[in-house]
Amino acid sequence: MKHIYTTIILLLMTSCLLAQQEDQFTQFMHYKLGFNPAYAGSTGGTRITAMARQQWIGLEGAPQSQLITFNMAALDSKRLGVGGSLIRHTIGVTDRYTLEGDYAYRFELGNGYLGMGLSASIRMIQVNFDEVRATQPKETDSAIPAGYQSRYVPNFGVGIFYNTESFYFGFSAPRLLQNSIGLADAGGTLTKEAVHYYGMTGFVIPLKGEDIRLQPHLLLKYVAGAPFDADFNLSVTFMNKFTTGVSYRIGGDKSNAIGESISALVSAQVSKNILFGLSYDYSLSDLEDHNSGSAEVFLHYIIGGEEEGEIFENPRFFGSLNK
Repeated sequence: MKHIYTTIILLLMTSCLLAQQEDQFTQFMHYKLGFNPAYAGSTGGTRITAMARQQWIGLEGAPQSQLITFNMAALDSKRLGVGGSLIRHTIGVTDRYTLEGDYAYRFELGNGYLGMGLSASIRMIQVNFDEVRATQPKETDSAIPAGYQSRYVPNFGVGIFYNTESFYFGFSAPRLLQNSIGLADAGGTLTKEAVHYYGMTGFVIPLKGEDIRLQPHLLLKYVAGAPFDADFNLSVTFMNKFTTGVSYRIGGDKSNAIGESISALVSAQVSKNILFGLSYDYSLSDLEDHNSGSAEVFLHYIIGGEEEGEIFENPRFFGSLNK
């Protein structure tokens, strides 16, 4: 009988076609470029973002993600935007590195701007089979590789993004090619990338002039053959300096249909150019008994675009409309 862990490795390397393959982030509203290339340049200035996520704390081999990304208006033009990202994702003994470049062209439409974006990426998938624990000596099974095995896959994506000073929406498919991502030496396709579709929207509701603002956000996720997925967020910003909110992610499992997680979020402007935030997810699925939740942190560094002392995401969260 082949090792049980062989099946586990296949599940860790890539999700099957009935699951989400891409990273998920509770604070998706602070990482729109990762979901939609048309967001590039919409902030007017240059924005550098670092983000890290530890999912299912305490569960061995659980997913981890780290990234750094930037986007800016190109050549002092409000119509052209460029961006780039470097993302590392780890699950079990598998590491995945993605390098991506984004380009957007934006034009005025009504009270805002409509952007059309393109992205190009190269991804390296790497598995260290020496770290795998087997139920019997690995040397006795010739089907199990030794050492590091890796594969490079290119891809491209498209998106549209519309924003005003108080509203945004977007639709995108960041990776359109269904590349083979199996590491088997034999011919044929064992597993491949699935196309992920994203829809996002959000708006501002003033509650007390400019001092208190309510911000609902929604991220929709769809993969053919997988259950529909969505994140709902409701945040309140005070004095353009502090934000607190809650999020809910649908999903979970068939035996417990109340959802996948519920989250608490906070963020604050800690200096003229720096915005810092963190979140904590409490698991609602059957994994609740096997982990201590998930944690996520981000840091924005902003140069230009937003007015001095007003780097907070509201209302410039939706993009700079300076002409």
